[in-house]
Amino acid sequence: MSFIGIFLMALAKVISMIAGIYTLIVAGVVICSWVRADPYNPIVGFLYQATNPVFRRVRRFLPRTFFASGIDWTPMIVIILLVFLETILSESLMEWGTRLRY
Repeated sequence: MSFIGIFLMALAKVISMIAGIYTLIVAGVVICSWVRADPYNPIVGFLYQATNPVFRRVRRFLPRTFFASGIDWTPMIVIILLVFLETILSESLMEWGTRLRY
């Protein structure tokens, strides 16, 4: 068995877990925006601190007309990007690791 193959497979699982956790954090921000959660709550503060840097970067690439509807589509775009990145990275590393393992 190859150590590098097993390492790549483990790295793929870690990337998948991190993407899943961050997706839940983004979903938490969406829910907080729907219910108008108290911004002074430490959990709400953490959610916004964890997502605002990513949201700002994504919003820079979106045209102004994208926000004309009054709905912030940024969380949905971030979740879609997370799914793409997680699938590409995780599946590629897992396949590469499987090939190196045997």
